[in-house]
Amino acid sequence: MKYSDEYRHKAIVQGLARAIGAEVSSQRAYRFMEFCGGHTHAISRYGLEDLLPANVRMIHGPGCPVCVLPAGRVEMAIQLVKRPEVTLCVYGDLMRAPGSQGHTLLRAKALGADIRMVYSTLDAMRIAEQAPGREVVFFAIGFETTTPQTAVMIRIAEDKRLQGLSVFCNHVLTPSAMHSILENPKIRNTGGVPVDGFIGPAHVSTIIGTRPYEPLSERFEKPIVVAGFEPLDVLQAILMLVRQVNQCRHEVENQYSRAVTREGNRRAKEEVSQVFEMREQFEWRGLGLVSKSGLKLKRSYEKFDAEARFALHEMRLPDNPACECCAVLRGAKRPVDCKLFGNACTPETPIGACMVSSEGACAAYWTYGRFRDEQVRQTS
Repeated sequence: MKYSDEYRHKAIVQGLARAIGAEVSSQRAYRFMEFCGGHTHAISRYGLEDLLPANVRMIHGPGCPVCVLPAGRVEMAIQLVKRPEVTLCVYGDLMRAPGSQGHTLLRAKALGADIRMVYSTLDAMRIAEQAPGREVVFFAIGFETTTPQTAVMIRIAEDKRLQGLSVFCNHVLTPSAMHSILENPKIRNTGGVPVDGFIGPAHVSTIIGTRPYEPLSERFEKPIVVAGFEPLDVLQAILMLVRQVNQCRHEVENQYSRAVTREGNRRAKEEVSQVFEMREQFEWRGLGLVSKSGLKLKRSYEKFDAEARFALHEMRLPDNPACECCAVLRGAKRPVDCKLFGNACTPETPIGACMVSSEGACAAYWTYGRFRDEQVRQTS
């Protein structure tokens, strides 16, 4: 397949792996966090860790919007949809995201709540247009990649004077989470390891560009390389990170230049800035409260804000104490370190958010069999 096979070329992959092996120093360890769940899946799918030297370790980051959505926000949505006049529109992978005491939107739907699975913001708008007597709430979630679509939906809804449509906003910001991981010793060192550099997210960066990472790289003296999702992309990014570490550099580099620029998508950013503003803080599963990391609707669009419209109160609830998802999201543990992984917790019976979401690290380990050899070693 043109423009796909080229980035999976076996000989070039092997050449990059040899180059990494030749340039790493045996006198030190290299610990790189791939922030995005898409990179975690690429690494697992193509077995890229098996091509790396033993002293190059990939740490899985919190780059999955469903995974980092805290239990309290799920519970708020469950409480909201108990109102008989409310129709809640959600993306499919949110249906099994864990709330309080194992509650999920899927369970709420089974008990009679009006919850509709949608594929886009346009679906939610169409439902609102076809049901003028209902309160249709769109469960908005995602990093900077999906925020522009929500902003455009709100502006169109205003132009059409849709009275029954509102948004439960859970859009969060990637650089703030990276800042929290680097700055907060409680997060960084809770059973985990320091991070020597980041593979920056690809889809997010097509919107925001590479510029927002520059203050992070400068302040914490960590290299950041934005990379695509193909095997050659990831291995080239690792090689670029190794070279920066060896040369004591800390710069933002763009491996994914075929899709990402320094300035990003200016039109998309303008749409977002017109509708949204920063929250003072927002809770992330695994990271806790992170300042300047979430978005909310501006006062001029408050009539579309479900939290204001229905007087929703913020809820902060504990996660299942037996599940290690929070530690996995911090990079402190791997999925196979959780006693529930592959036993009580599988894609058919997920307990933690990292197994629920298709982009979660636990789902990646399970889907591509990265747990099998580890389980054999643990039981032998």
